[in-house]
Amino acid sequence: MTRRRVLQTAGALGVGAALAGCASEEDPPGGVPATGAPEETFTPPTRKLSGDLKILLWSHFVPSHDTWFDKFAADWGAKAGVKVAVDHVDQATIPTRIAAEISAGQGHDLVQFIATLSHLEQGVLDLKDVTDEAVKRWGTQLELCRKSSSNPKTGKFYAYSPGWVPDPGNFRTSLWREAGLPNGPTTWDELLAGGTEIKNKKNVQMGLGMSQEIDSNMVLRALMWSFGSSIQDANEKVVINSDQTVAAVEYMTKLFKQTMTNEVFSWNAASNNQGLVAGKLSYAVNSISAYRTAQGSSPDVADDIGFVPALRGPSGALAAQHVMYNWIVPKHAKNPDAAKEFLLHYTANYAAATYASKLYDFCAWDKLTPNLATWLGSDPFGSKPADKLKLLADATKWSTNIGHPGPSNGAEGEVFSTFIIPNMFARAARGEVTAKQAVLDAEAQITPIFAKWRSQGLVGG
Repeated sequence: MTRRRVLQTAGALGVGAALAGCASEEDPPGGVPATGAPEETFTPPTRKLSGDLKILLWSHFVPSHDTWFDKFAADWGAKAGVKVAVDHVDQATIPTRIAAEISAGQGHDLVQFIATLSHLEQGVLDLKDVTDEAVKRWGTQLELCRKSSSNPKTGKFYAYSPGWVPDPGNFRTSLWREAGLPNGPTTWDELLAGGTEIKNKKNVQMGLGMSQEIDSNMVLRALMWSFGSSIQDANEKVVINSDQTVAAVEYMTKLFKQTMTNEVFSWNAASNNQGLVAGKLSYAVNSISAYRTAQGSSPDVADDIGFVPALRGPSGALAAQHVMYNWIVPKHAKNPDAAKEFLLHYTANYAAATYASKLYDFCAWDKLTPNLATWLGSDPFGSKPADKLKLLADATKWSTNIGHPGPSNGAEGEVFSTFIIPNMFARAARGEVTAKQAVLDAEAQITPIFAKWRSQGLVGG
């Protein structure tokens, strides 16, 4: 890779840094119950392995996951004849770490991150062989993960995606009960009506950001999709300038004026988590991370938190994934064979990963976590009521990838990392421009981004 390309990669990796912040403050207490954990299996590698395997991954928000993973990786290495070294670092530092290693042509053999890494396609090995083997062993991969790890234009799997994390709505049941919706809102219209009543009567605001951080990026895309809008179509052509996008922006402007305050324009990725745990928000869109934190720090708040799936709009109900696990093998990897074999072993034992993460991590192959629905229906980690998380069993029905209805290509990654969508909504909500002008301005930024990636042969359309 040229120095210019490395710098472009480092910039594009900003999407990863944005994604990373959502879990940086999470550290729920309590370990994983000794009973109920899935039994781990070992299948001998398909080839003879030796040498070292250096793995880099984020410090998971559930410490017990990393404790499990380190032992899991070491045990596999001892059986497979490989010396495994695992480095956990703060997720916000991984993007620059990856860029630096690719630039230097040396570093870790295997890297895990929580965002799609489409912009790294030219600096990583094609993992189609790993994905094909996984499909051969366990059946069809979840389309959400497949679209977030492969490029249909080039046919390359720039990453291997064995898992993901849903992004449900989090609401305070006591507040919404008084607003006449004890089970929480189910539509964007109900969110507006109920949120307005709660704000007027209780002075408790919503937690939907319009800032340069992950949760704003995610929830605003969910709103767009539910209104029939998107950045690109299925053929990777820019289609953001539409009546549907304008309607979504107008809706969000009204929601802001009636249910929120100006602080949502300057939120960081932890703000809605902290606000929910502190009891200062009536509704937010996030993973179960804030809830798991509240279970330890504010049990009364945790018991009052409920969850709802994607809200329905004029054209349907969709939410973005909250985390998308991408594992990459850089071209400089010295032991790619061991990296690939470990990925298959890790996937085969994904049920253990799900359990160790306290049901945060979901697998791209349902058959590998056969007890997931049971766990969600009777949470082994103390939910009250025990079935509070059961709606997540159907999360694949209302979740989709960044880039929907197309793939998570490099252009979508750059749009994400430059926060064009949150800025579009924020400018209209603050009254700086009309909704239509905000959409036109966003289109003017997005079109050349797609043209650039398309000229490199990395985006279709």
